[in-house]
Amino acid sequence: CEETVKTQLFSNNSNFSHRWTGAGEREGRIYSPLVFSRHFGFGHGIGRSGDVMEAQPKAVGSSALLRLTLRLCLDAVRRGAGLNCAGKGKNAKNGPASFGTLLPVCTGMSMALVLSGLRDRARKLDEAAIEETSTDINIPERNIVLWSRIDQKSCYKAVLAAGLKCIVLPTKKHTETDEVSTDLGALEEALNKYRHSVLAVITTTSCFCPRVPDEVDRVAKTIQTWNESYRLVNESEMRGVGISHVVNHAYGLQCLATNKLLNRACTIGRVDAIVCSTDKNFLVPVGGALIISPNKSVIDSISKNYPGRASASPMVDLFITMLSMGLDGYKGILDERRRLIGLFKAKLENVAKSFGERLLDCPRNSISFGITLDNLAVIEDATESKDYLGAKSLETRQIRLTKEKNAQITKFGSMLFTRCISGTRIVPRSEVKTISGHTFEGFGSSHDDFPYAYMTAACAVGLGEAE
Repeated sequence: CEETVKTQLFSNNSNFSHRWTGAGEREGRIYSPLVFSRHFGFGHGIGRSGDVMEAQPKAVGSSALLRLTLRLCLDAVRRGAGLNCAGKGKNAKNGPASFGTLLPVCTGMSMALVLSGLRDRARKLDEAAIEETSTDINIPERNIVLWSRIDQKSCYKAVLAAGLKCIVLPTKKHTETDEVSTDLGALEEALNKYRHSVLAVITTTSCFCPRVPDEVDRVAKTIQTWNESYRLVNESEMRGVGISHVVNHAYGLQCLATNKLLNRACTIGRVDAIVCSTDKNFLVPVGGALIISPNKSVIDSISKNYPGRASASPMVDLFITMLSMGLDGYKGILDERRRLIGLFKAKLENVAKSFGERLLDCPRNSISFGITLDNLAVIEDATESKDYLGAKSLETRQIRLTKEKNAQITKFGSMLFTRCISGTRIVPRSEVKTISGHTFEGFGSSHDDFPYAYMTAACAVGLGEAE
């Protein structure tokens, strides 16, 4: 069935038939038969130079494949993952999966393209608001992104790659649990400080334990309230574009509780774009992203911001997978993951207890789980040795002791890998990392002073019970 559909689609491209004479510099010509076979002949790519979703007259098959793939993905996230689509009724608000576009790049680069599209859209709408009211005020340069800290390099670098300044908002550790999450007070303070210089706020819903999904509904409400209270043009109902809200939902589609939170966020507040990885959610090779939004103009801005034509390869992979999987298959892998959560957590907890450690208590993260590693490195206390590692002062001895403990803990990760266990993250205490000029204290835990060294493992889609 999949082979038949692919053949029918490819036969509508100009490079399929010898009746066509290609007089351009790019005519879908492929030298190697093996490469031709690997890509099923879809050499034209997708989109056009002005819009990644625009149809190509000489690549009707590729254009149809792209649209079919998008429709299949939107149907899967609506009926499978539980994200709402367009609202019903006069005053109903659109859901997070109302509109969408596909980008043939990974999550980080997709985030950069989303921010670039939002910046272009903001400039146009702010100009229109000021021009309509004939108000003599300067158009704000929206060049700041507020980012709720999550210790993954890609999103931070994506902001910088878009030519924007990233303000890292601190997180807070909950006293009753081990959870690290949104600091709404820090967000409100930053909004009031940077005001109309802020282009967007980025929150994250898929993260490594002890970080839990941001409270996107409360953040969405906070942003909407701020936009309504601080209009760009005070004398008019015209407010310009306001501050946008982008959600990094990289592998969050597999968590129904988080998807419900997104539905609520779109109902009570402001959500502009949601970035989802195709490989982590639909089990395809790395290299694609699904961008969804309750706002069609946002999706149009993002699609039109893609520079040049795009590779069709990630879309072909996704199209084949969606046809093979079907809605029942997609629901099946989601159900299987949910079934395995209890078993996964119990097995991990048993391992922790057998070595005198414990499972981190993070009930709002049902994908990533962690166990402490505080007993892994046993080194003489710095206060008991005057010349620990040759250092004279107690402070210097303590620093060297911490480095030695962290080195032993980190080595545990390589030991797991050499035993064919991949995907775990080993996070020692008090790690410091500088990324593009910004220093992160306690890197890995998304918090300056998380009190434990720990290891994480994920119960994600595709995991088998035997694993």
